[in-house]
Amino acid sequence: MIDIELLKYPIGKFLKPGNISDQHLKEAIDYLRLFPKYLEDTVDKFTEKQWSTHYRPGGWTVRQVVHHLSDSHMNALIRFKLALTEQNPTVKPYDEASWARMPDYSVPTDTALALIEGIHLKWVTILESMTSSDFQRTYFHPEHQSSVPLSEVTLMYHWHSMHHLAQIQHLIIREKW
Repeated sequence: MIDIELLKYPIGKFLKPGNISDQHLKEAIDYLRLFPKYLEDTVDKFTEKQWSTHYRPGGWTVRQVVHHLSDSHMNALIRFKLALTEQNPTVKPYDEASWARMPDYSVPTDTALALIEGIHLKWVTILESMTSSDFQRTYFHPEHQSSVPLSEVTLMYHWHSMHHLAQIQHLIIREKW
């Protein structure tokens, strides 16, 4: 029997540490720097059939996951810039599932992979220049009705990157590609 929760969350759900240390942030930034390469290496030789395979029953295709990563991380970069230049700005939530059905998710994934590479280069450049007080800056997320510090957001996107990469890697193992 297939464990849908394990397929959805192969590395578990995001858990914020009680105290976010400099070491947590360093590890997250290091991973975010390398993530585009990890993702590219994982999907480098995918066939059309593999791109069109759902990572789990009822889930997105690998193509949709990769396009989602570029959209999600683009939004994260913009939210970081807003939080670093404005006082607790309100960010705009978006319907990820609806975005995954938009026509641009059918364009070649090379486009999304190139976006991810560029976004991560810009994002990591900002992250590496941030001070401790910068990481305490916040944005207000109306969906959660709370202000979120950039330190927490950094760890969340570290998890987000690992989470979606693991979904693809587990599919590769299950399908014996």
